Amino acid sequence: MESDSPDGVAARLVQAGITPINIAAAKVAGEAASASSDIGSLARRIGFGKPKTADLILLTRQLYTITKSGIPLLRGLRSLSASTRHIVLREALEDMIGNLEAGHDLASSFARQTHIFSPIYIGLVSVGEATGTLENSFLRLGQYLAQEQDIQDRVKGAVRYPLTVMLVIIAAMGVLTLFVIPKFAPLFRVLGDRIPLPTRIIMGASEFALHNWAPGLVVSALALFGLNRALRTPAGRSVWHRLKLRIPVLGKLIHEAILARVTRTLSVSLSAGMPMLQTLATIARGTGNDHVSDGIHQLRDAVERGEPLARAAASVNMFPPLVLQMIAVGEETGALPDLLDEVAGFYEREVAHTVKNLSSAVEPILIVFVGGMVLVLALGVFLPMWDMIAKVGGGH
Repeated sequence: MESDSPDGVAARLVQAGITPINIAAAKVAGEAASASSDIGSLARRIGFGKPKTADLILLTRQLYTITKSGIPLLRGLRSLSASTRHIVLREALEDMIGNLEAGHDLASSFARQTHIFSPIYIGLVSVGEATGTLENSFLRLGQYLAQEQDIQDRVKGAVRYPLTVMLVIIAAMGVLTLFVIPKFAPLFRVLGDRIPLPTRIIMGASEFALHNWAPGLVVSALALFGLNRALRTPAGRSVWHRLKLRIPVLGKLIHEAILARVTRTLSVSLSAGMPMLQTLATIARGTGNDHVSDGIHQLRDAVERGEPLARAAASVNMFPPLVLQMIAVGEETGALPDLLDEVAGFYEREVAHTVKNLSSAVEPILIVFVGGMVLVLALGVFLPMWDMIAKVGGGH
């Protein structure tokens, strides 16, 4: 059919007694443009160009404004689709508009975009639509996403410094081993059997790296491939996630950040009216740590059997006694979402405190490590030089 817009086609089809499922403009571009579009679509489907948390925060706040102001949802979504610059979000909004025009509800339209929206996002939209409180759902989601981004930024900022230092150290060691030490090796061999132990160590490491770099690369690649395959299995991923929580200093930070997310999500979901069991199942899928997810699944099973949340939480050994007491008081007083919000705030403050003191906690470890490497290199290079100088001086 020929029309100026999909709405015109939809109106004519409805008048003819036909319910449209999808309406798209006819392709008039050449084969090259079509192929490029197909490649771009495939890249977006496998994860490239996925919207960031900041993009979702902006979209959620815009949806809150639309629902609060009383603008018809379809009209508001069309405006958002026309104004957004993120191609993946624009395609998602267009798909949602088509789904709504076909007579489906908003929650099912969001559920078609699971590569963009998390289960908790879709669940709160479903609850808000069912209870007529979409405005409050989008308000809570906007606040929740903003707090999530703040925690993620804090953790990434805290981890970035030690990782950067370690990478620089490894790169420096590689340069010294492959390019610097081989230049000094002929001089050191003049000493014969009197080469100091540190020098023999760094010379041996340098010679091994120079003569076995190709097999080393192959072995390293195979090891990384095997490790990657192992981490893709449920058992391997669970072991790695458990080990991450036991890393000195950083493990505590990661654990607190996860618990802040869990309690905040539980608070937001319960205050929006989502059932407890559905909330716990949704949280278990979105923790980002299989070890913690197993604990949430155990918590859900215990609640499903009829146990109080406080007793079930105590059985999984994830929460400190103070938090368990607050959960128990919340259950008794009926103010569980509010107290869970306080618990989330407690963990977020703990994360902020840990991040603030992380540099002072990690710096001594890095200093000792870097100092040890520098000491070995310095002794390995200067000890034979001193011996050669002493030998030359004795000869004169």
